[in-house]
Amino acid sequence: MMDWTDRHCRYFMRLLSRNALLYTEMVTTGALLHGDRERFLRHDVAEYPLALQLGGSVPDELAACARLAEEAGYQEVNLNVGCPSDRVQNNMIGACLMAHPGRVAECVKAMQDAVSIPVTVKHRIGINGRDSYAELCDFVGQVSAAGCRSFTVHARIAILEGLSPKENREVPPLRYDVAAQLKQDFPALEIILNGGIKTLEECQRHLQTFDGVMLGREAYHNPYLLAQVDTQLFGEHGAVLSRLDAMQAMRPYIEAHLADGGSLHHITRHMLGLAQGFKGARRFRQLLSVDIHKTDNPLDLFDQAAQLLQGH
Repeated sequence: MMDWTDRHCRYFMRLLSRNALLYTEMVTTGALLHGDRERFLRHDVAEYPLALQLGGSVPDELAACARLAEEAGYQEVNLNVGCPSDRVQNNMIGACLMAHPGRVAECVKAMQDAVSIPVTVKHRIGINGRDSYAELCDFVGQVSAAGCRSFTVHARIAILEGLSPKENREVPPLRYDVAAQLKQDFPALEIILNGGIKTLEECQRHLQTFDGVMLGREAYHNPYLLAQVDTQLFGEHGAVLSRLDAMQAMRPYIEAHLADGGSLHHITRHMLGLAQGFKGARRFRQLLSVDIHKTDNPLDLFDQAAQLLQGH
């Protein structure tokens, strides 16, 4: 979710669900230690519960970044061992680390020794050349022996050569059965399922087998899905926030961002899917993604877009 789940996106999503654990976009250790640290760690306490997702493979560097995450107020730090991008592979980050379970175990131990918040791992069920179930169990076994108790499993292998990151989310087949076997063989571990889940009905079904589910791109492209999460998955009672209410609730945050010199597009680019599925969606997207660049009064266009959600 790099370039997607920034702080503006997370603030918006938190309005829709009070309980869902939100994740940052993946941040590399180099970016935190040598780059614009304030930018990557910045968040609003309203986003909690919130996990910082890290990319890296050097134990000491990951430990230092985990300390920064804890000091900044994050409730969890997650090591990404699932991203198949060439860019991260060249720096020994992401899915290529599944070929080095011992290194991942060292990283997890260093991070856990450095902080008191949970250290978790997100990974694939394998990579090309190392995609047997025995090798997956070896990976989880070594990393859990180092102290990790929670694994988020993207139920596809990653093809590290010849496929783009987008193709790696679509071409390798989903193998929920492999992830389910992992939960059966490691019952004491928290196993969270990720990959291809599009509805809350699917979530409810998977929760019969797994300890949790992770929604990624579906939650981004169809964010109003999150408005039902608290009632359907967390058992809360009460009124569900309407799309219009969600827009109006964002207005004070947007006003503050504009007063600070920010652009409306920084925020509304994450809200375009709010109108998905009903008449007026195209106009809604045009107002918030195209027309806002042509006006001196962006809040007026924001209000026009909000009115298109009336009754939905």
